Amino acid sequence: MKAIGPRVPVSAVVLFALAAVALVPALLCFAGFGTQLHPALSDPMAGLAFLVTAVALAGSGAFPLVLARLAARDERPR
Repeated sequence: MKAIGPRVPVSAVVLFALAAVALVPALLCFAGFGTQLHPALSDPMAGLAFLVTAVALAGSGAFPLVLARLAARDERPR
């Protein structure tokens, strides 16, 4: 698993970035601008779907981060 910086895996960074990207249309839908993006986004539940997706992506990004930190802790000499 390749890491960016001291202990941040690339997969965690990618998943957190995708979560941020999914959060943008969620906020736009909740603010009422979903119709300007696409007619299907006029439904308020579309914003909820994007929000759930963003939370799931952020949660998925936390796993490689936690695993990398645990691996680094195991590699330290006692």
